[in-house]
Amino acid sequence: MTASASRSAVPSGSFGPPGPGHDDRLPPARAAFDPQTWREIAHLLTNLPMALIGFTYVMAVIVTGAAMTVTVVGFPLLALGLGGARLMGRFERARARKLLGVRIDEPSPLPLRRAGGLLQRLWLALKDPVAWRTVLYDLIRLPWGVVTFSVVVPSLFVLWPVLPFLARGLTNADRAMVRGLLSPSDELERRIAELESDRGVVVDTAAADLRRIERDLHDGAQARLVNLAMGLGLAKEKLLEGQADDVVAAMVEEAHGEVKLALQELRDLARGIHPAVLTDRGLDAALSSVASRCTVPVKVTADLTSRPAQAIEGIAYFTVSELLQNVSKHSGARSASVDVWRTDDRLLIQVWDDGRGGARLDGGSGMRGLAERLDAVDGLFVVESPEGGPTTVTAELPWRDRSGKP
Repeated sequence: MTASASRSAVPSGSFGPPGPGHDDRLPPARAAFDPQTWREIAHLLTNLPMALIGFTYVMAVIVTGAAMTVTVVGFPLLALGLGGARLMGRFERARARKLLGVRIDEPSPLPLRRAGGLLQRLWLALKDPVAWRTVLYDLIRLPWGVVTFSVVVPSLFVLWPVLPFLARGLTNADRAMVRGLLSPSDELERRIAELESDRGVVVDTAAADLRRIERDLHDGAQARLVNLAMGLGLAKEKLLEGQADDVVAAMVEEAHGEVKLALQELRDLARGIHPAVLTDRGLDAALSSVASRCTVPVKVTADLTSRPAQAIEGIAYFTVSELLQNVSKHSGARSASVDVWRTDDRLLIQVWDDGRGGARLDGGSGMRGLAERLDAVDGLFVVESPEGGPTTVTAELPWRDRSGKP
């Protein structure tokens, strides 16, 4: 059985460059001086000059700005100093990434443009946790830089056989400090990055839906209405010219057929935007309606005691609708089932079929698009589809009831 999921997480403090099959562990220290050992030694030797620069900056700018906060001038000076500390933290992360193989995500920039007035921006800069942790990093690095420099320089001449092991131990302490003090604000920063990515997906999806609706209107109902107007115009001309009633009647009959086709296309388009049965009768009836149009017999089971929020309900409906379309077109199945239920604060959907299998998230834009849509609302999309079948697709959405509470 193979499984594909729509999310994957990578620890922010892992070692080495990213890539397939990447192992986060560093190679073991050896007596022979390999390139990694020389990079670690270079990091330890540069600790002292970098620590001196950082400590001097903190004492000259941050401490001076904090002391001057008794006046109005001190607060802007302190805010600027904290902004500079952010830049120094970026340089230290780059140094650790290059020499120690520690990958640390860059913190999100301060949303100063959305902060409002000058006072709000100033307050946002003054309470920046990333900058304050960088200040603490620069303060404690001075004694540590003295220690590492004092140990490594004599060891290059006296203790060089054990220097690789000594360097590994000292740089592990450096790695711990970098991860602890220079990493983003943990869950909050990761959540901001996810939301920024999800917002882009939502915007792109909405734009694609608008283009689809515009294309369907232009190629379908609009074209038929144009033909209808032309047909009625010709019938009017024939009637004014005194043509036979049977000719005019035939033209009116043809126009009437165009009207019925245009109405049917408009109904299908409206159903594709938001079906009336979903609004009126809920998810159970709407999914049963979708299942009745599938070319494969589908059993629908919806165990819901209440209705979720309209947005979640709509996403669940269109997810099942597209999955059943895939069953009809590509699976070669003889039967299928749809199960919907609620577990705590999550809405779960499972679509199963006994077809040929082989469905993958990277196999086409349909599955990938569904995964991106669910990912944009903090959902999950998992495909289990071994060659030869069966296929089980599980979708998970956050539950929000009609009042907006989880």
